Formats: sequence, structure tokens, C-alpha cells
Amino acid sequence: MPRESLKEKQQRAEKVVRLLKKAYPDSRCTLNYRTVHQLLVATILSAQCTDERVNMVTPKLFKRFRSVKEFAEADLQELQELIYTTGFYVNKAKAIKHSARQLLDRHGGKVPKDLTDLVKLQGVGRKTASAVLGAGYDLAEGVVVDTHVSRISRLLRFTAEKSPVKIEQDLMKVIPRPDWIVFTHMMIDHGRAVCIARRPKCGECVLTKQCPSALYER
Repeated sequence: MPRESLKEKQQRAEKVVRLLKKAYPDSRCTLNYRTVHQLLVATILSAQCTDERVNMVTPKLFKRFRSVKEFAEADLQELQELIYTTGFYVNKAKAIKHSARQLLDRHGGKVPKDLTDLVKLQGVGRKTASAVLGAGYDLAEGVVVDTHVSRISRLLRFTAEKSPVKIEQDLMKVIPRPDWIVFTHMMIDHGRAVCIARRPKCGECVLTKQCPSALYER
């Protein structure tokens, strides 16, 4: 495929987004939560863990600790036991407890709406912060790059990078900003249903005509 200009890539990205919106009209964050703080906790737990597993753990966790204050005062051992099956439970428990303390000390117990403030919380990187701002406040401050977004974006030739940070930078240039939030959710849905890593269903894919990888293989 000839090298695309940025404008051409943007035009193709708009078509991709339109097709995905038709295919996945209900795409959204699949973590279960009632408050933005619960979303933050669930997102911290989702690192190296499936949303399905996190959703199995959080009902009991959120019943035991009902507020930011209760999380801040939580016994670490008990917290670790409750989140054990999500993996990396020692570090996650520390991040959940100490970030809650930071929220109380710095933000009156509220999850801030500012990316810079969020990434200062323990255990919160740019990916987690962007996910919380997007799903919790509908604020598009970046494109959340998970394994599906990374893999499919490379297949679509929206990026050639492998680092999530660099992939995000490329996607922010190509994907229309109003679609940054939903783009991630649609990519995840598409990666699970059609563009499966080891057995992609290119014959069933709505993006075939817009996907250089599919066109090349065909």
C-alpha cells in the first residue's frame, strides 16, 4: 500500500470509526461501578487482568468499603485478600489504599477531573487516568491503548509503533478527538468478536476495505 499522508490516514480513520459505530452501537466501558472512585479502583484492578475477573471481585469489595474514606483506612491484608484473584494484589492494594488517602488529603475525597492531578495518585498512570476521565467524566484527554487497541491500530496502519505511549500519540493525530473515548471501547469489542489475535475473521470484518493488512493478505 502506498505511503499515506496524515490527511489520508485521518480520512480513512473517520470511515473506520463510522463503520465501528454501526457495528458496535452500545460500546462502552465494561467495568461495573457506581461512582467515579469505584471506577478508579476497578481500573487499577484491571491492570494485567480481565474486566470479567475484576467484575467478579468488585461487588464484595465495594460492599466492604463503601467510601473513599473507608478505602483510605482499609487494612492492607484484608484488602489484599479481597482482590487476590486479580493478580499483583500487593501493589494494587497499596495503590488503592494510598490513592484514597491522597484523594482525601488533596482533593476533598473527590476524583479530580484533571489528568495531571490524576497521574500524581499512587498506582495511576496516563492509561488509567485517561480511562477514568473518559468513562467517569466523559472527558477525552487521550486514547486508552490496551492490547486490542495496540494490535488492531497497527493492522490498520494507523501506527507502526509498539510502545503504548507512542501509539497513543499517533492515534491522537489520526482519530477525531470527539471519538477518542469510544474508539478504545469499539476496538476492544472488535478485537474480542472479530479481529481475534490468533484467528482473525477477516471475511466477517466490516473494516476489510479500510484495513491495509486485510487488503494485503487478500
